[in-house]
Amino acid sequence: MIDERMVQQQVDNVWQHMVGVICLNCTNRKQVKRVLPKFFAKWPTHDKLLQALPQEIEQVIEPLGMKHVRLKRLCRMSEQFENWDGEDATELYGIGKYGSDSYRLFYKNEIPEDVGDHELNRYIQEELTA
Repeated sequence: MIDERMVQQQVDNVWQHMVGVICLNCTNRKQVKRVLPKFFAKWPTHDKLLQALPQEIEQVIEPLGMKHVRLKRLCRMSEQFENWDGEDATELYGIGKYGSDSYRLFYKNEIPEDVGDHELNRYIQEELTA
C-alpha cells in the first residue's frame, strides 16, 4: 500500500473498507498498510474470511495487536455483511463513528458533520473541498 494515501483509498470494495477500519482501530496506519495486502491476498471477500481458521486469521493480524478482539470484530462484521443493507455502517459489528464517517465519505459521497478523525478531516480539506 502507498504510504501517502489513506487505507480507504486503496481497497477494492466495501467489505475490504470495513476490514481496514477495524484494523485501523488503536493501531498505527503504517502497521495496517503492511498487514492488509497479506490479509486480502488470503481473504479478498467476506465469504473467504468466514471459511478461514481463526488461528490463521490471528496469525496474519497479530502485528496489529489485540488479535482476539480484532478476530471477533472481523468475523462478526463479515457474518453480518452478507445481509447488510448498505445504509448505516454502525449496524455492522465493530464499526463505530469513524468507520461510519469513512464509509459515508468514500462510498456514499457524503461529507458527515462533526468528523472527529484528523486523517478524515485532512482528506475532506485536501481532496473534497480544495
